[in-house]
Amino acid sequence: MTTQHTATKELNSAHAIDTPSVLREHRTGPYYAGVPEYMIDIYDWAYVNPKHVEILDRNIVVWVLLFLNAGRLMRRYLDQIRPGMRVWQVAHVYGDLVKKVAAKIGPEGTFHLTDVVPAQIEHAQRKIGREPWVRIIRQDAASYKAEQPYDLACSFFLLHEIPEEKKFQVVDRVLENIGAEGRAVFVDYHGPALLHPIRPILKFVNWWLEPFAETMWNNSIPSYASHPEKYRWNKETLFGGVYQVVTADPIRE
Repeated sequence: MTTQHTATKELNSAHAIDTPSVLREHRTGPYYAGVPEYMIDIYDWAYVNPKHVEILDRNIVVWVLLFLNAGRLMRRYLDQIRPGMRVWQVAHVYGDLVKKVAAKIGPEGTFHLTDVVPAQIEHAQRKIGREPWVRIIRQDAASYKAEQPYDLACSFFLLHEIPEEKKFQVVDRVLENIGAEGRAVFVDYHGPALLHPIRPILKFVNWWLEPFAETMWNNSIPSYASHPEKYRWNKETLFGGVYQVVTADPIRE
């Protein structure tokens, strides 16, 4: 058994999550249909199982997981938005972020939210599904192609949770789906300073729960783009290098 599966098994036991036989039964249901295997194997407890999503989809969870930095990280995204913009967010986020995004865009704009997990789509619909300028789409961001380019596309803490090959696909899709005057923004983890007290905590969390996260410490987000030279990149790090906000603007020829 791999370390990854061992960690998942230990986590399930520690949190009294369903027994393996029940999990197998759940995986045949509608909440598991079409969900990538890595999501089920690694993140079932966090994002896929609807019972756990119901418990975890709260602002306090986001603030604790981000070491009380959620507010300023969300503002880095929200500050990019102007009323009436056409915006794509590549995955649902726990808490009230999507409500704030939809409200700031307003009825003169367009907000498209994609996610591949049924439980996440369900929660997004509950939060913002009634707004006429919002469209919630079940789609893997790695293969999403917009009908029209977006003014802004945002990946908010998605890249560290997806396999390495998928990071390349998602970054390319985000860049491909913005217009010539659009902008892509990536908010995610970054390599903490060597003496940062949070560094060993994140090391342990990555080993236990986040097997795809630590490459974000060593690889720049532009390195995942097929044609990084076509964009003007800007990076800001926060909280001693734990987080990064990277923007990409197309270079006009």
